[in-house]
Amino acid sequence: MAGASWQASSGGQLGTGDGLRLAVHQHGPPDAPTVLAVHGYPDDHTVWDGVVAALSDRYRVVTYDVRGAGGSDRPDGTDGYRLERLADDLFAVAEAVSPDRPVHLLGHDWGSVQSWHVVTDPRAAGRIASFTSISGPCLDHYGRWLRSKLRPNVRDLRELVTQLAFSAYIGLFQLPVLPELAWRSGFMGTLIAHLQRWDPKTAERPRRPATSDGVNGLELYRANAGRLGDPVQRHTTVPVQVLAPTGDPFVSTPLQTQVEDLAEDLRVRELPGGHWLPRSRPELVARCTAEFVDHVEGGEQTRGLRRARVLPGRGAFADQLVVITGAGSGIGRATAQVFAEAGAHVVAADVDPRGLAATAELLGENATTHQVDVSDGAAMTDFAQRVHSELGTPDVVVNNAGIGLAGAFLDTSVADWESVIDVNLWGVIHGCRLFGRQMVERGEGGRIINVASAAAYLPSRVLPAYSTTKAAVLRLSECLRVELAGDGVKVTAVCPGLVNTAITTSSRFAGLDEAEQAKRRRAATELYQRRDYSPERAAEEILRATRRAPAVLPVTPEARAGLALSRLTPRLLRAAARADLMPE
Repeated sequence: MAGASWQASSGGQLGTGDGLRLAVHQHGPPDAPTVLAVHGYPDDHTVWDGVVAALSDRYRVVTYDVRGAGGSDRPDGTDGYRLERLADDLFAVAEAVSPDRPVHLLGHDWGSVQSWHVVTDPRAAGRIASFTSISGPCLDHYGRWLRSKLRPNVRDLRELVTQLAFSAYIGLFQLPVLPELAWRSGFMGTLIAHLQRWDPKTAERPRRPATSDGVNGLELYRANAGRLGDPVQRHTTVPVQVLAPTGDPFVSTPLQTQVEDLAEDLRVRELPGGHWLPRSRPELVARCTAEFVDHVEGGEQTRGLRRARVLPGRGAFADQLVVITGAGSGIGRATAQVFAEAGAHVVAADVDPRGLAATAELLGENATTHQVDVSDGAAMTDFAQRVHSELGTPDVVVNNAGIGLAGAFLDTSVADWESVIDVNLWGVIHGCRLFGRQMVERGEGGRIINVASAAAYLPSRVLPAYSTTKAAVLRLSECLRVELAGDGVKVTAVCPGLVNTAITTSSRFAGLDEAEQAKRRRAATELYQRRDYSPERAAEEILRATRRAPAVLPVTPEARAGLALSRLTPRLLRAAARADLMPE
């Protein structure tokens, strides 16, 4: 490193083994842990500018222009771009900037490709402390992954076809002359800038890459294409974190995340965003990187890291935080139980302290309970803040709390309407608004499950108020699903039919005296008991829906049939309601 100056926020030149000079830049405290960020194609070190700004107050952040890009020299021939050369450069930079302490790698695109090559190299021991990968596969793994999908399995074949479509440009880059012409004509630069606009969270104007970087970097693909057929099995003991943008048009989510055979200490975090995540969401990349670096340096694991850990036999919702309202009985309690059994920490909320106590006893250590009235906006605000400060941002929120109200429209008083709207609709609104904002601000997506009812789409002579609130929940869920999709928050409306819960014993019947109300409750309870669809079965459906995240989930056969009929023959349903043939 003769002649290089290594002061904070300074740049220098590093000589490589084959006589090139690399432009190296560093920022932040010189005695802090070093994060070495490696850019991809067709970028240069500036792709990390936002991440550097977010990290350099706590870490020494080093970036450099890889050979052929930015301020670094260009090799004379294609062989100069082979992964072995790139890996040698990376090791040389790491040794120069941090000779006495291992560095933490952060790679994007081709920067991640070469970083995978480095961490699976025996030289990584004692030199590389951790590796955070974004949108760049290990090439040897890439080839094996493609071959592993050649099976008569619909899911595997779909993943294979998707990735091959994403990778079509690689074949184009193998052609002579044409790719260079595409760059020099300005077409490729315009296309890259346009692709960066796909991520709605991009905080800056798309950056048009330099034509020289685009042309020179084509040799990366030509020099290393043969590795896709290499049977080499690479492996690393370096702790690895994969940040996989779910909207990447070049590297599919399965290719990024199905890397268990590569790293024994692995964490995978799927993040909403496009390919250029370091540009579009630098604060998110910086936070996830900092959490990982801090842990590797001896700090406690955050819930996000625990949730992302890949281990055999872990529950589907291990270390996830799940908030459930109305968890003191019925579907809410059963849902709390299935999530706890799947490994989640459940925050069970209800207005009934006795019901909460019974739920807490059932769940044991996997639960925290809060008594709260979902219709009380101030109480819900305090509840959401307490959950966030004590446990973090929920991964799943199940807005389940609700009350029953039956009776003809003209018999339903204003007070009746206010009561059912406050709980059934405002309770859901409060839960979605407060916890949805937390999910969006965290930037790692989430699930919101709103429990509506089949009454949302089945007309009824005796449930006008209840059906109205549930229909509003259904439409609210559909609107939120569209609005929050770009933030990775998926919203599902669950619509149960006749589920045997205690709601039949607590429902009110407007316009009737107490004796008649008691009679109606007994009749409703007998009907639901004869139907005998348990809350536990409904809870299992909700658990599956959380994994799949459909827009609408009808629960029970009659709910599914009713949804189909509401879309195909709504007139028939109205006629059945007039004839009093619909279940009350």
